[in-house]
Amino acid sequence: MAARQLPLFVEPFISSRTDEGKLRNDLSAEAVIKSIAISSGLGGTSAYTWLKLPVTENPDDMAQVMETSTLPAVLLGGEVGGSEEEQAGAYEKWRGALQLPTVRGLVVGRSLLYPPDGDVAAAVDTAVGLL
Repeated sequence: MAARQLPLFVEPFISSRTDEGKLRNDLSAEAVIKSIAISSGLGGTSAYTWLKLPVTENPDDMAQVMETSTLPAVLLGGEVGGSEEEQAGAYEKWRGALQLPTVRGLVVGRSLLYPPDGDVAAAVDTAVGLL
């Protein structure tokens, strides 16, 4: 991709199976740091490589997590939940992480398409306001 000067978005996760057989992504700071370190070393160059990263379980850990790499990153929306309080909490997590130097934007999908109150325009306006 770099040879063709095309951007590549890498979405790294450390995952495991639950007792019920479901796949679970580990959003601890340690796991996200490890996944960033592994994915940052893929290929012969990191030119044109971006990371798509979740906000960690503890958003206060994001500064340490983002120090793992100099690659630009966008934030994933993740599973926000069904209440307006959970949606507001997600916005605050994103707001904090967007202040970090290598975080360049959001890729949040379902979090904005299906907000708890059903007001997609307001959810999008709020997310845009964070940028």
